[in-house]
Amino acid sequence: MGSTRKATKPGKAPRRWFKWIILGPILLVLLVQLYFFLMVCWYAYVDPSSTSFMRQQLSELRETNPDAKLKHQWVPYEAISVNLKRAVVASEDSRFAAHGGVDWEALEAAYERNNRRSKVVGGGSTITQQLAKNLFLSGSRSYLRKGQEMVIAFMLETVMSKRRILEVYLNVVEYGRGVFGAEAAARHYFRTSSAKLSPAQAARLAVMLPNPRYYDKHRSTSYLARRTALIQRRMRFADLP
Repeated sequence: MGSTRKATKPGKAPRRWFKWIILGPILLVLLVQLYFFLMVCWYAYVDPSSTSFMRQQLSELRETNPDAKLKHQWVPYEAISVNLKRAVVASEDSRFAAHGGVDWEALEAAYERNNRRSKVVGGGSTITQQLAKNLFLSGSRSYLRKGQEMVIAFMLETVMSKRRILEVYLNVVEYGRGVFGAEAAARHYFRTSSAKLSPAQAARLAVMLPNPRYYDKHRSTSYLARRTALIQRRMRFADLP
């Protein structure tokens, strides 16, 4: 007897490919989110040795100096001055202790500002969002990256305590070209430890955060002095986790 073979119905193969064209990108996005979530769970207990921002900057530095190294030293939460914690919260995210990762009021204000300028100029990011960007993303400005930043921020708030989020943030945030974290910043700018930062020193470091490479080179601008004095007055009102 001759073997029989089922004939493929016309259009069935194209439909199968069309299904994967739709489902493939969705599965890829889900896998990426799973990766981010697993890494967030890991960092909840293990101190990150480097971040996306650190690796990008080290790569840039080694283009001109193959032996370049970053200035970075991890210190526990208790070893960082309360002055710096209060200054960073007062300057970067006054509602840090209360929000769930995203400050919707600040985000709405930033969105309106971006629309007026017809481009994404940033703003509105909480400390949690900034940590999400520093750990996993890039410094590019787009609504797509902003959306991913928000998703990771919610993961961070779900898995980590506010105290842990602030601890990791203070240890990995950029403070100048090749300078990362509170300890390296304190030694780079004031030749002291992060535990011994005065209110004025802490306020100045906090004000530098939005544009640290610029202020590393321009340390005596009038704006930096005015903003530092303002943040120093606000520090006592900052709520810490």
